[in-house]
Amino acid sequence: MRRTLHYLFAGSLFCAAAGALAQTGTGNGEWPTYGGDLGHTRYAPLDQIDADNFGDLEIAWRFSTANLGPRPEYRFQSTPLMVGGVLYTTGGTRRAVTALDAATGEQLWLYSLNEGERGATAPRQLSGRGLAYWSDGAEERILYVTPGYRLVALDARTGRPVASFADNGILDLRETLDQEVDFAIDRIGLHSPPTVAGNVVIVGAAHSPLVPPDIRTNVTGYIRGFDVVTGDLLWTFHTIPREGEAGYESWLDGSAEDAGGNAGVWAAISADEELGLVFLPVESPYSDMYGGLRPGDNLYGESVVAVDLLTGERRWHYQLVHHPLWDHDIPAAPMLVDAVRGGQTIKALAQPTKQGLLFVLNRETGEPIWPIDEVPVPEGDVPGERYSPTQPMPTIRYGHQGIGIDDLIDFTPSLRAEAERLVARHRIGPLYTPAVLNDPEGPISTLMIMGGSNWPGGAYDPDTNVVYLTASVGVNSMTICEYPEGSAVPFGICLGPERGIFGGLPDIDVQGLPLLKPPYGTIAAIDLALGEVVWEVPNGETPAEIRNHPALRGIELGRTGRAGQPTGALATKSLLIVAEPGYGPTPDGRRGSMLRAYDKATGTEFAALQLPAPQSGSPMTYMLDGVQYLVIAVSARGYPGELIAFRAPTTGGVSGGR
Repeated sequence: MRRTLHYLFAGSLFCAAAGALAQTGTGNGEWPTYGGDLGHTRYAPLDQIDADNFGDLEIAWRFSTANLGPRPEYRFQSTPLMVGGVLYTTGGTRRAVTALDAATGEQLWLYSLNEGERGATAPRQLSGRGLAYWSDGAEERILYVTPGYRLVALDARTGRPVASFADNGILDLRETLDQEVDFAIDRIGLHSPPTVAGNVVIVGAAHSPLVPPDIRTNVTGYIRGFDVVTGDLLWTFHTIPREGEAGYESWLDGSAEDAGGNAGVWAAISADEELGLVFLPVESPYSDMYGGLRPGDNLYGESVVAVDLLTGERRWHYQLVHHPLWDHDIPAAPMLVDAVRGGQTIKALAQPTKQGLLFVLNRETGEPIWPIDEVPVPEGDVPGERYSPTQPMPTIRYGHQGIGIDDLIDFTPSLRAEAERLVARHRIGPLYTPAVLNDPEGPISTLMIMGGSNWPGGAYDPDTNVVYLTASVGVNSMTICEYPEGSAVPFGICLGPERGIFGGLPDIDVQGLPLLKPPYGTIAAIDLALGEVVWEVPNGETPAEIRNHPALRGIELGRTGRAGQPTGALATKSLLIVAEPGYGPTPDGRRGSMLRAYDKATGTEFAALQLPAPQSGSPMTYMLDGVQYLVIAVSARGYPGELIAFRAPTTGGVSGGR
């Protein structure tokens, strides 16, 4: 009976949810968009799963993605949708789309497109991070982007391509890029879901990481809006402005034409249908960590840009990093929130970053809600580079920024002394310390925090105006090398094994312990009525390899939290739910990870659930037939991607019932 009701009434249910303001969370017990709502609040006003029963949740069903492609997938990052009793998800190495009964996990249909070489050489492969849903009350569609960069529209009831959309349901995104592209060289794709607002579907772009020395420019990740019914192109926003467009003057010496590229949006995209605005979190321009060929601030690199939903015209922008050089791509969707200043509620946008800086802007105008100062930053020594003398620094910060001597491991005096000897061979400093030039007589590399938030983003509770964000506190290294004579790019990140590999060096730990003192990962609560962090706690238990390290025998460590990619947060009426990164410890000592429920007001842990592998996609929740479900994607090396659905325990009845 539920399936019939889904087909007859899902349109009206969706319209009710879509008509609500973007920052109010989910409605009708469903989860209709990647972030829960178009404001990516990741909030559901449900409370059947609560502090009393979280630790006793039962597994309702499990769904393995191991056979959704030619080989198992071990990096399953999808966040499913749930509308009208049906759960939709991507999965597998070919990014198949499947529909499941949301109560039982039974597979209802499967769609998989074999793209051959185009899919196999794509820059963003595997299952991706999700999909989008649309309905006009009569018709229902699922839309997603394939690894080979095609936008596909499927009938949500059957899984078959919609014949009236583009070319029999498939739109080749390469054909609407508004630029000449050699796809034998240039790589462009997407792993995030498209965003559907009204009757417009907005698609971002992602590129290959790092820069080969023989390519001066790359394809630019222009953002496009399409008609969700027909697939017709409605508008294109040039993330690197063309001559005559606003921002072109920020690319000096004509570099927008001859040294541009990338500047796509690989994170999810937010929208406010009431304001008619789409919010684009733009990544770095090409040659991420060397900008000598692109002098100037380089708009719209590392900027939040608001564009008109129907026309794509720029309404406002705010650049988070001038002349980007640190690969600080904006990693997550802007969160549409309410901020309170002087007793006045302001429609705002909260943008988490890799730097652990939270930019809170008026989402109608782009003006800062709380002060963002232009602070002086160090200048580097790479020939031909033109460093920005200042960078924007908001007052709201979480996680960790920069590295100083006082940040080094200090469990014992000998460990601190060893850490100081180690960093003496490198360059350390505050946020935006530039990379060193590879020099046999100079520092090996610049050590930098590469943590903060990442693509899972955070959660926002509209009842309390509090944002919850996870952050990692790890150390990476960065060194700039001179490329061989005749290279199209004279300098760039060192790619060889000799020194300064981006992502880490073998000598930046101390006897196998982290270079920095804990916490290694955190969860922060930020009150948007105060504009400040109200609590911050370690994310996860102390790793066994640290707790049992011989150099720390007899030392009371406390809870250190865990390093690794930050995990997604989920806020409900009664809980904050966050998984710890990485494996173990689990209660029985086996390989696994923990999903934890916290008190939203204090950060105190209520209870934890054991997962067979770490969370790899963000959790979501829904209510169906009077039962609340909690679904999470897990995967790891040796553990193929799997969805696990928990439900409130059935013994003795269930509480709540919202």
